[in-house]
Amino acid sequence: MKKIHFVKGNRENGLTPIISDWMRSIMNDPDLIDGLLAKYGSPINIIHRDSFANNISDFGELFKNLGLTSQIFYARKANKCKAFVAQALRSGIGVDTASERELSQSIAMGATGKDLVLTAAIKTEPQIRLAIENGVPIILDNTDECQLVSHLASAMGREALVGFRVSGFTVEGKKRYSRFGFDVEQVASYIESTVGEGKPFENLRTVGLHFHLDGYSVLQRSVALLDCISIVKKLRAKGYPLRFIDIGGGILINYLAHKTEWQNFDARLRQSVKGESEPITFGNNGLGYELTDGNVSGKLATYPYYNETNGREFLKKILNYGDDSIQSIAEQLRNEGIEIRIEPGRSLLDQTGITIARVIHRKKDVNGQWLVGLEMNMSQMMSSSADFLLDPYLIFETPPGEDDEIEVYFTGAYCLERDVLLKRKITLPKLPEIDDKVVFVNTAGYMMHFFETQAHGFDLARNLILTDDYSPISVENFIDDNQIGGFAAN
Repeated sequence: MKKIHFVKGNRENGLTPIISDWMRSIMNDPDLIDGLLAKYGSPINIIHRDSFANNISDFGELFKNLGLTSQIFYARKANKCKAFVAQALRSGIGVDTASERELSQSIAMGATGKDLVLTAAIKTEPQIRLAIENGVPIILDNTDECQLVSHLASAMGREALVGFRVSGFTVEGKKRYSRFGFDVEQVASYIESTVGEGKPFENLRTVGLHFHLDGYSVLQRSVALLDCISIVKKLRAKGYPLRFIDIGGGILINYLAHKTEWQNFDARLRQSVKGESEPITFGNNGLGYELTDGNVSGKLATYPYYNETNGREFLKKILNYGDDSIQSIAEQLRNEGIEIRIEPGRSLLDQTGITIARVIHRKKDVNGQWLVGLEMNMSQMMSSSADFLLDPYLIFETPPGEDDEIEVYFTGAYCLERDVLLKRKITLPKLPEIDDKVVFVNTAGYMMHFFETQAHGFDLARNLILTDDYSPISVENFIDDNQIGGFAAN
């Protein structure tokens, strides 16, 4: 076995990620990584299903402890691997589908109507027909969708199970905008006037309410839940059999080991944007911050990577919201017999994946900056966040010397100036050599696949599922996600 030279980038002024033992085991085995890259190419995504199952259990225990009727739906859009769908079903939770392919694949893998929900932003006839045929609740966003679903249900001689997406909640005196959903102030009267026997949408059976809020505010979610509880009570009194409220996702996770590193990074970024220090990002990109009349304005346009209240505790704060004037949300849900549903993506995928790529070249650009080219592209590690603010790990073939420290940027394979994989400058103990490896950790949630393309004709990254925590791990202990079929897949 090769001698290990695996180190984290940015020994100082870093953003140290939390990593799991299974990740460390793989990074400690360069022969294994060489074997996987030789067999599957670069980059590869490695998936750990047991971590996913543990995250499911964590949320399930919270609901159980609060005495709530609940259902968890894994937001499949966060990662396309079928292994997560199979594990979701095996763990007794459902799948939130946002396209016809996501829906049809989930059904093919053994999911039934009770296991699924269709929340697609654009709903076409094929996916609506598929949902109706399989008794999958469809979350409605607008009148055109109501008309189409009702028309198709009538033509099929079926009843369509539907939920209504709600938005426009007023929090701290401000009405929160969303392009999705029916206005919270109008949705009850809309359902009463349009849904039911002898009404325009008589083939719709309203079974729940749904919302999904941008951002990560506990208060906003709590207010929205209280509003929806009131609507459910009102509609039930009118004879509508609403049984659930689905609060979507957006449950914060914590990526980083140290609060002070997160705070120091923010301060240093502001200083660099203002010109008070050397740039710490490519092209002095402010990642949302801008210099306006000599002052730094705007806000950081990235995910909030450090969060003391996260995961289960974040959700617990929402459900325990209340004061002397009102019962807690959990109490109201119990008393009214309302099922609480969530659609987590990122928070179920926390600590479940890593991405590994091979170094192809090193060069100095015209500004004297070292650019390290990796055999991958920007779409294979990209989300809506302005940058992925976790330090990468390097696996060196030969050890660094004492005075070899160097600052680099990692670049990708697209013929675009902006294909810079991490906008942050990364300090390494030495310049990587060709065939050295770079490991990006905790990438399963919204990083691996959310924007992945095959531009330039590049192959998609291979997604490899670690089938068990073997010791030692070998190449044979991984299966390609493409090989996973139905519910019983290993």
